[in-house]
Amino acid sequence: MTKENSTPPVDEQHVQTATEAAATTPNEAVDAATEAAAEPAAQDQVAQRVSELELALSQAEQRVEEANDRAIRAVAEMENVRRRAAQDVEKAHKFALEKFALELLSTVDNLERALDIAKQADDINAAFLEGIELTHRNLLSSLTKFGIEAVGEVGEVFNPELHEAMAMQPSAEHENNTLLAVMQKGYTLSGRLLRPAMVMVVKN
Repeated sequence: MTKENSTPPVDEQHVQTATEAAATTPNEAVDAATEAAAEPAAQDQVAQRVSELELALSQAEQRVEEANDRAIRAVAEMENVRRRAAQDVEKAHKFALEKFALELLSTVDNLERALDIAKQADDINAAFLEGIELTHRNLLSSLTKFGIEAVGEVGEVFNPELHEAMAMQPSAEHENNTLLAVMQKGYTLSGRLLRPAMVMVVKN
């Protein structure tokens, strides 16, 4: 009777792995270890670089926003300057005649005084009176064309912005705080007061 071989079977996969391990040189092992250790450091560098880029992007966006804000403010300021310049030009056109108009008002006052005296006289020449009235009307018409208007009529309500009260007097025929008499007419230029009217106010 033949004896069976008692040697255990050989694991071929185990033999192959051992053979490959034995075939690995010491330098290759060191390189593999170095690469394995370098991977975390590389990841840290990438993360740091990403953080730096994100910070730079945030700063750039902030600078762009600030630049846009400055541009908007500059445009608004230019618009304000343009509007103020237009208003100044408009005011210059409206009120360029102010000094000249004030000089003419004294002539109007003198003509009105002459008319009052002439109407009270008994022997006044009719042609002379008509000439004064025509001159007065023409002068007032010329003033009106340039935006100069008279203010202050008997019976109007007293307005401290247009009238200057020279005296107060009770009157049963007039309402309280109205104009009883006008000593000197006032005038406005394009709605702006040139001269207040000198008036007597009813004070009941």
